[in-house]
Amino acid sequence: MTTEIYRDAWGIPHLRAGSAADLARAQGLVTARDRAWQLEVERHRAQGTSASFLGGSALAWDRFARRARLDDTARHCFAELVRRDPETARWVRAYVDGVNEGLAGSTAPEFARTGLTPGRWEPWTPLRVWLATHILFAGFPAKLWREQVAAHLGPDAIGLFAADGPGTSGSNGWLVGGERTVTGQAVIAGDPHRWIEDPGVYQQIHLSCPEFDVVGLAVPGVPGIAHFGHTGTVAWAITNAMSDYQDLYRERLRRTGAGVEALDPDGEWRRAARHTETVEVAGEDPVEVEVIETGRGPVIIGGPEGLDGDPADQSGLPVAISLRYPPRVTGDLGFTALLPLLRARRVADVDRAFDQWAEPVNVVQAADTEGGVLHRVAGRVPLRAGTNSLRVVPAWEPGHEWRGWHATPRAGLTDGVAVMANQRGPAAPLGVEFAPPHRADRITALLAGKERWSAAGMPAIHTDTHLASATPLLDRLAALDDLTPEAAALRDRLLGWDRRMDAGSADAALYAAVRGAVVRRLAAHPAFAALTTPPVYPEVFQPWLALVPRVGFALEHLLRAGELFGVDRPAAVRAAIEEVALRPPAGVWGDTHRLAPWRALEPEQPYDEPGLSGDHDCVLCTSGVPGLTDRAARGPAARYVWDLARREDSRWVVPLGASGVPGSPHHRDQLPLWLAGDLVPVVTDWTTMQKECDV
Repeated sequence: MTTEIYRDAWGIPHLRAGSAADLARAQGLVTARDRAWQLEVERHRAQGTSASFLGGSALAWDRFARRARLDDTARHCFAELVRRDPETARWVRAYVDGVNEGLAGSTAPEFARTGLTPGRWEPWTPLRVWLATHILFAGFPAKLWREQVAAHLGPDAIGLFAADGPGTSGSNGWLVGGERTVTGQAVIAGDPHRWIEDPGVYQQIHLSCPEFDVVGLAVPGVPGIAHFGHTGTVAWAITNAMSDYQDLYRERLRRTGAGVEALDPDGEWRRAARHTETVEVAGEDPVEVEVIETGRGPVIIGGPEGLDGDPADQSGLPVAISLRYPPRVTGDLGFTALLPLLRARRVADVDRAFDQWAEPVNVVQAADTEGGVLHRVAGRVPLRAGTNSLRVVPAWEPGHEWRGWHATPRAGLTDGVAVMANQRGPAAPLGVEFAPPHRADRITALLAGKERWSAAGMPAIHTDTHLASATPLLDRLAALDDLTPEAAALRDRLLGWDRRMDAGSADAALYAAVRGAVVRRLAAHPAFAALTTPPVYPEVFQPWLALVPRVGFALEHLLRAGELFGVDRPAAVRAAIEEVALRPPAGVWGDTHRLAPWRALEPEQPYDEPGLSGDHDCVLCTSGVPGLTDRAARGPAARYVWDLARREDSRWVVPLGASGVPGSPHHRDQLPLWLAGDLVPVVTDWTTMQKECDV
């Protein structure tokens, strides 16, 4: 059978082939045609060579990628995939063949601007891209922050800052069982919250062959449809489980004539693997990177001599910290799950497929046309001491080793629904920090407001802007007296506000201004002075160590705590509202809360940054950094509604468009819909599409 490529009205690719391997090749080909620049950026980031054409701004990431041994881990995982699951390995190779075919002769304008020529993808490159995309997903650098808090404020202070912080990714997801829908069949809906990137991190695609017919959201550079898919008879979706499955170890290292040795828990010094790599930097001299790996894992911070400019920690020992992460230990990235997901017909098939999942650790929701439902955690979380999950632990002390894997918890539906929004839920035994419950509680309350739901009703939940986390600050405002007339009027206005963070709301802008002023005043208090200057850890970890964002995302805890190291919180709130009353924002929330997508290369013709509704703790989760900026770089990277009654009644949307090519009519054509909360129909009728070519 000829492999055919079709497009619908939104430029979304629909691929039809005679076999899974032919389909994988076509997926790689069309992805390279639509996303050539994005694929090459991801390939270089994954192998630690992005500074070679992006310059010094990319060097910090490249250093981390080299030191964490992402490339070597991906090669090892692919070799294990060949051994354990040769069919999937051949399927991945077919995808890579398509990528290489599509990249050949690419005329994406970014290549000319940077002088970059598309390179060749290797069979393990998709695994490398997956690993690089998710290595920071579980937020292990938060352990560095907790070390700082414990060192300067004491261990009990760690909980004050426990919140979904600036470096994590989350999602909303909900499953409505057939007993709660107008059709009698389940509906699954949600939106993954990630960095909004241009091109987007998700690719809408339709894959069809005699074995399966699936629509879903693919990760560009990775074959199949991993996170969100609908086969016609079963659909699935995921949210971040907020589990802790990566450990940091403080190492004792010493140089010898033969190389580097590390002190192991049994008191013996053992040889560590060591070599150097050279990172090319556009416009600058090359940089040498020393790569060291102990029995725990790769050393990602410091070394035998400690850190540049700060060689010793509080104990006086040189700083060296290693990272232990599951694929480095097991040689398995979970790619064995990908083909079974495409072939799934029932919930039981999805369940078995996710038994093979590795990372990131997710909560899975699935439903089928026979009434089956699934709500479970999937992925590998090591069994080890509780202190491993909280802090950086000493590598030379026994008791911090991994001792197998946790069983993945399962849950059911409550009143016919299941809601996950990164709150404590089925994954609670596997993690430390979870998102505040506001999004999950709000979705649950909205679903309870109607006895029967349809797919068409879900966008109203996607776009809800109620901000429950405003309560602690508003309570503090309500308790103030003796304010100036201007501040008293502002206080009264905020106390009457509907607590909706709508782009056109002047009250939302006023609340955000007061909140930001409170955050800055708390962060500037002498009680937190020791946290204002983080250790000289690599730049890639600094977002987790910055004080103002930490205060901003933990503001609820800090305002509600019984005592806060002598900080006069009423005085801080009073000063903040007086400050804003004196110089109030002139406009509405959307004037400053604007979309700011991440781009590897800024466009030659800058785009307007549209104003956004929502906020960090709204169901419409569009995250600025309170106290620092209202601009939002994180938010819904896609929205989906999977209807099990008729797949054709399903809907989806991405922030920009299906194409990653600037100037394409489908580069940004979904943005107005995404901003308005509207969705694009999922198309599966081949007669309504435009055939592009045979390959």
